Amino acid sequence: MSGGRLELGMGAGYRVPEYDLMDADFTRRFRLTEENIREVRRLWEEGGVTPGPIQDPVPLWGGFYGPRGARMAGRLGIGLLHISHELFPHYREGLVEGGHDPATARVCGLLPIILADDPDEAWARVAPFLAHQMNSYWQSSAEGTDRPRPPIIHPDEFRKRTSNAPWGALKILTPADAAAQIKETTEGLPVEHLIFWASIAGMPDDLTARNIELVSEELPLLLGP
Repeated sequence: MSGGRLELGMGAGYRVPEYDLMDADFTRRFRLTEENIREVRRLWEEGGVTPGPIQDPVPLWGGFYGPRGARMAGRLGIGLLHISHELFPHYREGLVEGGHDPATARVCGLLPIILADDPDEAWARVAPFLAHQMNSYWQSSAEGTDRPRPPIIHPDEFRKRTSNAPWGALKILTPADAAAQIKETTEGLPVEHLIFWASIAGMPDDLTARNIELVSEELPLLLGP
């Protein structure tokens, strides 16, 4: 369907109810994920599914946010679907452990950045949607566990900009500021792809459209010299 442009990202998940639905053991999620990745690759390589993919091999990515998953992605010889200076050494160690050339390391990931002409004005309009998105994820992560549900975040908390506020979940920047931030974030890492949010939880259409325009047309990092 994609004409040979498929890239598959796989992760362990984070919600206990989803594992319960499949009668799977949440405590074994990393081992199960590794087994699934190996099985998908085996089926493709041995013709176990038809029609087969156009690419040989299909680029695989491991979406992990901790050292254990990063090391596993390296051991499997797949890309790391997370841009992180802290996790990259674990990923590289995994490559060596799995007998893969460290020079084959590759990373990509989601950038928590929205572009706007006036970031301060945009923040006031995006904050309620960001609060909804974060509350949904955090409440869902506690469902089915013995952990207490996290407190509800209110939109006003995103406007305080204090060190202990949940400000780091998203940055709204001009193209120039975003380019500087991205260069700092990716410096020294073998980044192949950058993934941007188009919209945060259904934020206003005009902000979504302008964000896409700025990313595709005015971000200096992507336009080149």
